[in-house]
Amino acid sequence: MVKSVAHVDYIESSQVYTSNYLRSSKAVGVLWGVFTFCFAIIDVVVFIQPQWIGDTVESKGTGYFGLWKHCSLVQGGQEIVCKGQLEDFSTISNPAFRAATVFVGLSVIVILLCVCSMLFFFFFNSSTVYHVCGWLQMFSGAFLIVGVLAFPAGWDDPSVQEICGPASRDFYPGQCGLRWAYILAIIGVADILVLAALAFTLAVRHVKLLSLQPYPVTAIYKGENNQGYLNDDRRRSVTGPNQTLMMVSRPAGNAAAASDINDRMSEYSHRTGRSQHSTLAYRSEYNTGGGGGHHYRL
Repeated sequence: MVKSVAHVDYIESSQVYTSNYLRSSKAVGVLWGVFTFCFAIIDVVVFIQPQWIGDTVESKGTGYFGLWKHCSLVQGGQEIVCKGQLEDFSTISNPAFRAATVFVGLSVIVILLCVCSMLFFFFFNSSTVYHVCGWLQMFSGAFLIVGVLAFPAGWDDPSVQEICGPASRDFYPGQCGLRWAYILAIIGVADILVLAALAFTLAVRHVKLLSLQPYPVTAIYKGENNQGYLNDDRRRSVTGPNQTLMMVSRPAGNAAAASDINDRMSEYSHRTGRSQHSTLAYRSEYNTGGGGGHHYRL
């Protein structure tokens, strides 16, 4: 009986934990979706804007560079001319900038697919969608990391040295400085990795929660846990084809158990006329019969 009570208490506490977790997981999932959408915007912005590195006060010239576009001030003029087209890779300054353009572009495509995959929450299991989005975010972050690391390898290009000075080389901008787009890309790397880890956490916790769901509360026969609750007639009714259903959710208490025991003791310890008559009628083969039959009186 104590085992059944502990099982019921465990079910109740598990149901409370489940409801609280589902409520909080929905809130965390909404925040995860919002920040994923924000990262997609950041990724598109850093891909388009030519503000990865640029001139400073000490720079030799005036201009700034992006992944596939660089702008500089025309000599003898006041107009900044931008060069580089995404459709024509030959217009991009150097191979390092081309490689960075390709990988950051892949990062943008993958994160946009991740945003579109969120629509699957309406059709599929949320754990599956979290896994898919988590892997897409991991690939997007990996592509962005490669692009961020590949871009400084082109700082030794002559077009860069015209603005940043001859001291500029691989991974050293010389007289130029980092602009906001490059810094935003670095922040985006950390952001997308955290979002991917959160997606996997939500997916795994959801699966683990389903696997730890307690068994549903079903009908329990009191006599199945403690035969002392049943007398002979009730025990036959429970074990027979037509079982008497008695739902057990909590113990009836020591008073009920003591009352049941007293009833059973009085049933077998006090002999009454009715019980004597029932016994004699039930064992008639000892009370009736011809010839030398013996009569037994109980």
